[in-house]
Amino acid sequence: MQFTPTQKKAAAWVLISTTSGFVLWLLAPVLTPFVVAAILAYALTPLVDACQRLGRGRLPRFLAVLAVELLFLVVVLGIVLLVVPILAKELPLMRAQVPVLLDDLNTSLKPFFAQFGVNFSMDVTSIKSFVLKYLSANFEDAFGSAMKSLKLGGSVAFALIGNAVMIPVALFYLLMDWRAIVARVLEFVPPRLRGSYDAFTSEADAVLGQYLRGQLLVMLVMAVFYSSGLALFGLDLALPIGIFTGLAMFVPYVGFGLGLILATLAGFLEFASTAGPGRALLMVAVVYGLGQIIEGLYLTPRLVGERIGLHPLAVIFALLAFGQILGFVGVLIALPASAVLLVAMRRIRASYMASNLYQG
Repeated sequence: MQFTPTQKKAAAWVLISTTSGFVLWLLAPVLTPFVVAAILAYALTPLVDACQRLGRGRLPRFLAVLAVELLFLVVVLGIVLLVVPILAKELPLMRAQVPVLLDDLNTSLKPFFAQFGVNFSMDVTSIKSFVLKYLSANFEDAFGSAMKSLKLGGSVAFALIGNAVMIPVALFYLLMDWRAIVARVLEFVPPRLRGSYDAFTSEADAVLGQYLRGQLLVMLVMAVFYSSGLALFGLDLALPIGIFTGLAMFVPYVGFGLGLILATLAGFLEFASTAGPGRALLMVAVVYGLGQIIEGLYLTPRLVGERIGLHPLAVIFALLAFGQILGFVGVLIALPASAVLLVAMRRIRASYMASNLYQG
């Protein structure tokens, strides 16, 4: 059986794609920090170029890259450190309020179950001693437990530490040589396809830029909303929890979930001895319920989804699909990757519509 040159070329491309996909799948754990660094380099390169322009050519790229990367690391560290004042305030409150909350819970549940003929009794004393044992542990005990956990899950800890070190290092070198790397990639594109390639990358670049601007706008608006909403209910930690929730929404669903847990815990502990846990439940239901409606039904579809041309259902599907395939990193890159795929699908559709196969 003889194959035509076109069939041989198609078979070769299929073999290359399959082999490349298999190799990438095998190397996924190793490639993770480089993929994350490449995405960050793409987003931060315009800022490095802007710094050089402000320096009017007298600012070395090394210093511009160093300044931008340090600024980025400070922002990330600042977001992480928002949790510190929350924990510093909540842990003493937990030691004081947990016994009271357990007593109130036991008192409330007894008559509720009695209506159904169930004799409910919770061993409050044992639960309180168990919880207070860990809440009252000193720093040395907590540090020792953490180290034991790290030893038990050594591979996970090693991966986390390795990524924390590798991502900034890879980001620095990618920012330094981003233009040269892009130029080398361009060399692999056949000259007859350069026009199509340039048009595709320009459109994809525009769509990704719109996505980043839209996502940043959503984060800022929601940070203000959550901070203001929690403050109106009188929560002392309204500002750090609200800002953390808004900024952590860069990771869809995860940021909202963490903020919801922190706000619920803070509300229960702060209002337990004054207004009661009902105020905390009302606060979380109103603020986070309205926030989810505003962000999910209006802000993200309008400012992110419409900017990149994705239907709200497509946004949800992209998050679930990329999360299933690539885990946490997949959730991070779901929307920008979907935006690039959307540009490719538009071009494939346009080519098909203009082809003889469609024209009949």
